[in-house]
Amino acid sequence: SQWSSPPEAIEYLKSQEIWFGPPQFYELCRLCNFSSLRELHKFSSDRALEGCERWMPVMLTASDGYIQLLPGDELYPEDPDYTGEKKIIMSTDKKVDDLMKEGSIFHRIVIKNIYKLAVYVNIQAKYKHINPLMINSDCSDYNSRL
Repeated sequence: SQWSSPPEAIEYLKSQEIWFGPPQFYELCRLCNFSSLRELHKFSSDRALEGCERWMPVMLTASDGYIQLLPGDELYPEDPDYTGEKKIIMSTDKKVDDLMKEGSIFHRIVIKNIYKLAVYVNIQAKYKHINPLMINSDCSDYNSRL
């Protein structure tokens, strides 16, 4: 194993040298907001007492991929199936790109395949948290120096 900065880890994912799941991709995109470990530490110390929110991603299956919906997204269900007992399956015949063009309030991870992930967030983060940078693993458009 080796230490990698968040942008480096995303580059390794892009080149298919490593793989990590959508939650880890989301958090790496969030870490890309910080230019140094000191800045990250200050942020985490400043907001430590603000609280946190527990999330349950909801999977929407599209004709050409998947979207993990997170709380605040316009497609996120009002009453998500937290236990799996309801066996709710969200699916559509639409393509991911069409769903993205139709929408306007995003908090989601788009999954085209295991190496092609993208984070889209335009909602206000709760508890003074910080949203992830909107990064698509198909391109390198992020500026973190962490």
